[in-house]
Amino acid sequence: MSKRSILEIILVEDNDFDAELTIRALQEGRISNPIFRITDGQELLDFLFPPDSPNDSLIIAPPRLILLDLKLPRIDGLEVLKVIKSDTRTKWIPVVVLTSSTEETDMIKSYHLGVNSYIVKPVDFDNFTATVKQLGLYWVLLNQIPTKSK
Repeated sequence: MSKRSILEIILVEDNDFDAELTIRALQEGRISNPIFRITDGQELLDFLFPPDSPNDSLIIAPPRLILLDLKLPRIDGLEVLKVIKSDTRTKWIPVVVLTSSTEETDMIKSYHLGVNSYIVKPVDFDNFTATVKQLGLYWVLLNQIPTKSK
């Protein structure tokens, strides 16, 4: 079975330490859904919109949630968010920005582009873990998304 067919959560994070903490916190919060880590914006776009697929093809097994850092190599998170939320095949996928940026302009741009939630990563380890656990509980267990886009 390919990663694409069992995918539920995509974590887009270039920092290994932050990615490990996020995955561990989700697991401690009893989120057992498959998590696939991607390290840059271009990689995420290539994954969601494979370059060798026709433009109108449906994404196979779209993720249930995308956790998106803003400061990414190659293509930054705001540009990635713009592409995801402007495409009819992906605009309904919940995207949560999980970033260290406290810049008001980043938050405003994110909401303007259609982000579902904007969370600043707490610096303190315990607060970070608690925040990610709550995030996972809400977006993965409580939030309902359609099984197919229209």
